[in-house]
Amino acid sequence: MSFTLHKKDGEARLGTLKTSHGDVPTPIFMPVGTVGSVKTMDSEDMMELDAKIILGNTYHLYLRPGLRIIDEAGDLHKFINWDRPILTDSGGYQVFSLAKLRKLKYDGVEFRSHIDGEKIFIGPKESMEIQKSLGSDIVMIFDECTPYPATYEQAKESLEITQRWGDECAKQELHPHQMLFGIVQGSTYEDLRIESARYLADMDLPGYAIGGLSVGEPEEEMLKTLDWVLPELPEDKPRYLMGVGTPPQLVESVARGVDMFDCVLPTRVARHGTAYTSSGQVQIKASKWRNDFGPIDDECDCKVCKGYSRAYVRHLLSTNEFSGMRLMTYHNLHFYLRLMERIREAIAEDRFEEFRQDFHAKYQRGQGEREERQVKRNKALDKEILDEKRARKKMRTQPKKKD
Repeated sequence: MSFTLHKKDGEARLGTLKTSHGDVPTPIFMPVGTVGSVKTMDSEDMMELDAKIILGNTYHLYLRPGLRIIDEAGDLHKFINWDRPILTDSGGYQVFSLAKLRKLKYDGVEFRSHIDGEKIFIGPKESMEIQKSLGSDIVMIFDECTPYPATYEQAKESLEITQRWGDECAKQELHPHQMLFGIVQGSTYEDLRIESARYLADMDLPGYAIGGLSVGEPEEEMLKTLDWVLPELPEDKPRYLMGVGTPPQLVESVARGVDMFDCVLPTRVARHGTAYTSSGQVQIKASKWRNDFGPIDDECDCKVCKGYSRAYVRHLLSTNEFSGMRLMTYHNLHFYLRLMERIREAIAEDRFEEFRQDFHAKYQRGQGEREERQVKRNKALDKEILDEKRARKKMRTQPKKKD
């Protein structure tokens, strides 16, 4: 249970996080398996994609299926058939975003389940007990999530709660193989963020996360906050940016010294027909791709791009076939995981800045020429179909000749 920083290229870092369930190369993206499953995927899919670590959620797993069932299975690894590392988030964000009738108390939060209205209490002790029972490799402290926007007074009060709860979390006993990560809060206020980072650094935890971002603030605010926080965190410990983000945001965050990421975006937008590609986002459900028999991404080597066309995947999505969502999700996760692999290669070869500039230039250029060609093809096809319809109509309306 350790982190080794192998080298830096600028502020971009190449490292290895060792856990009892395997080594995790960093920078790394963690697919989100909220209820013990990455949506539309199974554990074999994730192994095939070579995901090194996945994320589970304390709040959701505690409500369903419940700790008794997971305990009977052995732990979360055995329950979901996953023998690689797992990070569990503490449930703090879900308590404040999903739960009903929340009542903040000194030692935690009393709330009603968003599922059946059952009254539940979770605080730092309870969150640590749940995560200990789940057996995850990385455990997150139970924090108070600051909304955006928040006044300075609201952010300061929220930070004080998070610090108090973080101290309580650190006192709780975990399994020997588990690592506790702190969470930097403080909204978009520089002095609060720096205070939080220094407070956690003094706790000498195995790792540190930056929370409370990607909650509605402009992207420039997010990046500015990273510029404040990261220099205050220990260089020899992993840094995890929670809930972020788009591919360009990942690249920019790595450039500032972030090691770990998670986000629901690649799986969520996939189910609604959006693909991430080397040339930006593409809405595959758009009608212009109905007769495009090329791959989702010309530069992608995933099995979806090797075996299926945009036209076919669009057809599946348009007819609400579940297989379309699976194929899109598989491709998007492959894109994210391959992006991190390319980033690690660039850092190892001291060319991260070159990679960064090339990535942004290509990603922001968008589909451009391909879209233009496809629009012309569709116009030609539409004309052919219209001419054919007119010809059939003319044949039907012509008077029959008498013998």
